[in-house]
Amino acid sequence: MDMTTTPLSPPATETSVKSILEWLALAHGRSGSEDADQLHAQFLLLRDTPVPPGQRLKLLDLLYGQAERIVNAEIPQLNDVTLPISRRLRQRVRVILDMLKTLAQDYFNTLADLFDPDGPRALQTPHTSLRRAMQAIAWQININYLLSAPSTPGHWQQLHAAYRTAQRLGIESFPGPQGTPSIAQLYSRIVLAAIAQPASFSSNELEFIWAYTTQHTPALELLEQAPMHSTGIFWIDPDRDFPAYALIRRLPVDAVQTRYFVCDAIAEQAKRHHEALSQGAPASSLGLPAFADTHAGQAILLRLHQLWGHPTKRKFPRRRQSYRAHICIGLTTIWQLTKHPSRTPPTGEWMVTNESPDGYAVMHMSGQAENIRVGEIVALQPQGERAEATPVWHICMIRWATSENPEHLELGLEILTSRAQAVEIVRADEQMLGKVSGLILPETPPLRPQRCLVAPAGLIREGSRRVVILAESDKLEVLELQVTHLVEQTGNVEAFSVQPEDLP
Repeated sequence: MDMTTTPLSPPATETSVKSILEWLALAHGRSGSEDADQLHAQFLLLRDTPVPPGQRLKLLDLLYGQAERIVNAEIPQLNDVTLPISRRLRQRVRVILDMLKTLAQDYFNTLADLFDPDGPRALQTPHTSLRRAMQAIAWQININYLLSAPSTPGHWQQLHAAYRTAQRLGIESFPGPQGTPSIAQLYSRIVLAAIAQPASFSSNELEFIWAYTTQHTPALELLEQAPMHSTGIFWIDPDRDFPAYALIRRLPVDAVQTRYFVCDAIAEQAKRHHEALSQGAPASSLGLPAFADTHAGQAILLRLHQLWGHPTKRKFPRRRQSYRAHICIGLTTIWQLTKHPSRTPPTGEWMVTNESPDGYAVMHMSGQAENIRVGEIVALQPQGERAEATPVWHICMIRWATSENPEHLELGLEILTSRAQAVEIVRADEQMLGKVSGLILPETPPLRPQRCLVAPAGLIREGSRRVVILAESDKLEVLELQVTHLVEQTGNVEAFSVQPEDLP
């Protein structure tokens, strides 16, 4: 039997094109993302249909509009996900990622004529095809961030190569259609979001960062030499499958390929926005997303100021480990654990894979691991040969999370303290009624010279006075505390330095 592949006959080509156009007519007006598998099938059909380059590009552009609709419908549904991600959700998103991968590759394929001296010259707008290929990759990267999953291998090399191609063609600054970003702006925003350490933010926080970089960050200026007297210096090697490195953390090897950029001005802008919000300016007056009005949004701006403008080296080396630990999750659970230490809290079993004096990296093995978010407070107790003589629950903050599949979940934990006191916040202001669970963390000089009060996010304001606390050890104590300053702020909890109200 002859198994060779023969080109489609003209009638078959017409049938395929007609099928694609009919699907586009049916999809017109849809608003959901449930037909991603159908759209992917149209991309594959177009790929196998031998049509002239100009016609192929027109059909691809029409299908791109449907891909944009599907992504815009799906991403808001990922903003409130918690870890671990369910298998059903991963399968649904996998269809969208496969569709976007095909879309990006097909747009790259349309650019082949530019470098073929004998090929047709039908492609008149290479900047649009190149920008849309990069946008398809950006969507994939963003979706992986929202799922706390690593980027697909090769994405960053593709993006770097696409931007270099735009530079060679002199089209990187061409504006996109209907006010959409240029290639240089799009590339800059993807890189800026990546160097903000996406694994250390929850899904709704990541969406705010993406919106912020889209609205308030200019195109990066790539330099051949590292500038002097700057703190936020990063570098890119286009041959590496990585977005960018902070110069303070890693030095480049290839001086020819390396390009540098500075984030000092962008970082200072984030700080100015935070200061304006802290003084009562509404987010809308600053052109910021509404999320900036929340405690979490303001905390993100401070972190962006630090991550972009003042990247730091790791404080302590990490030591590889392999021992078990129990972890309980959430402020309410830890409050119960601290108040009633004899009771067994709901815990999960985790493997400590490395540790340093200020934290752990842990991998889930069994037991409780639900509704986990970056920025949540947890308690860890070593087990087995690493168990302390007197069992201790180490209070930690989740700093980052990664999950490659439903069975895989890793967390980075920063140690806050090895002991805490359960308290009840009776009145944080005149409008608050009832009691709310909180924790008092002891002084740990020199890093934390004052006690800290940990409370649910948004409950207490910096500078609050006469915050009434009920603390119970041997007997009930009633404390009046003054909140001096904010120490830690996430979308879940906040920690404030406190002192007795009668002190100056």
